[in-house]
Amino acid sequence: MKSKLIALTFLLSLFLTSCNAVDDLLSFNISNETSIKIKSTSPINLPTEIVTPDVTTNSSAEFENNKTKASLVKDVKIRSLKLSISDPSDKTFTFLKSIHLYISTTDSDEIELAYQDNINSSSNTIVLICTDKKLDQYIKADSYKIRTQVTIKETLTKDITVKADMTFKITADPF
Repeated sequence: MKSKLIALTFLLSLFLTSCNAVDDLLSFNISNETSIKIKSTSPINLPTEIVTPDVTTNSSAEFENNKTKASLVKDVKIRSLKLSISDPSDKTFTFLKSIHLYISTTDSDEIELAYQDNINSSSNTIVLICTDKKLDQYIKADSYKIRTQVTIKETLTKDITVKADMTFKITADPF
């Protein structure tokens, strides 16, 4: 009886391990970027909405390059979202109190993508905390919208352009 239990435990752990290995083999990353312009007229300590132009996805080409297609994609999650100030080049994130990014498409509801509160950075780049929401329908779409909500903590004398680099982890079924 004990040997059957050991054998069953071994087979179960082998099965679970091999499923993770297969998922790793069928996973790849897609990167996209967009720019966010924070206006110098933004109010201090009050959330301000910023809508970016549509982000065109190159997901169909990325799926094809990774020998899959949209219908086989079973899981998409954001892996990282890094913000860097592109203009003015000498500016740091000391002006920013909090930032929340939301994603939507014309066919899908808006959900939170990533955020950072109580920002205390003297660098010109920050990494946001990513949510664990499923993003399949957003990445499979031809384009999506990013809405940004920022709260600043100091007066801005000129507009600030922030580049958002997003990396999504894609997992697809083999057939």
